[in-house]
Amino acid sequence: MNNLRRFFLNDYFILYLIVANAILIFIQEFESSGNVLDYFEPVFTLLFIVEMSVKINNKGFAKYISDGWNRFDFILIIISVPSLAVIFYNDSPLQLNIFLTLRVFRVFKFFRLIRFFPDANSLVSSVQRALKASYIVIFGFFVLVFIVSLVSCSLFKKIAPEYFGNPLESFYSIFRLFSVEGWYEIPDLIASRSEPMIGFLSKLYFVFLLLCGGIIGLSLVNSIFVDAMVSDNNDELQKEISNLSYKIDTLAKRIDELNKTINIK
Repeated sequence: MNNLRRFFLNDYFILYLIVANAILIFIQEFESSGNVLDYFEPVFTLLFIVEMSVKINNKGFAKYISDGWNRFDFILIIISVPSLAVIFYNDSPLQLNIFLTLRVFRVFKFFRLIRFFPDANSLVSSVQRALKASYIVIFGFFVLVFIVSLVSCSLFKKIAPEYFGNPLESFYSIFRLFSVEGWYEIPDLIASRSEPMIGFLSKLYFVFLLLCGGIIGLSLVNSIFVDAMVSDNNDELQKEISNLSYKIDTLAKRIDELNKTINIK
């Protein structure tokens, strides 16, 4: 029993389980549903549940859940529990509806591999810091897309209903435009269905949107996000420079004091 507990408390053993589970899921997707591998995959879910139970029993639930990575594992394991339904309903017609959908949750177990990445804590901290630094800009960009999508819906609803037929379609089309996808197909389609002057003005309109939102807007969001991501390294460098400057100043003062002492003698 103690040997079994040691296995489940060993991070390398859990890493091997995660990788093996990912390989199994990868192979399963090449086969039709209902193959024999479907019965092996839930075993990994059960093993991960046992792992979680062993860790909770070893540390206590409060101490276990206080760790950020353990919370992450706990959520992913709970999300993947519905995939166990394949054990009981693999041959049932119900698999064609709800239980076939529940099988998708098994993929979430692979996200646990993130915690084994080198410097994963530093990466997560950098992403959190970047999100805090750029959330206002991201929200502002979202508001810009929302406003432009409503304006575009009003202007081109009847001309290009497949792109601007309603606010949701318009929002998606504008987002595609800002991501430089379909930046010429959409205005060309509108121009082909309109009078020459309206077509020309619509092209100018979309060029202006592409410049403001797609190039300047996204570049601004990306630059702020990336700058915040790497700021941690800059902070550490600044601390090292400050410590070095302090040591140099201290050494210079001691040299001055030593010189004064020598001169007095």
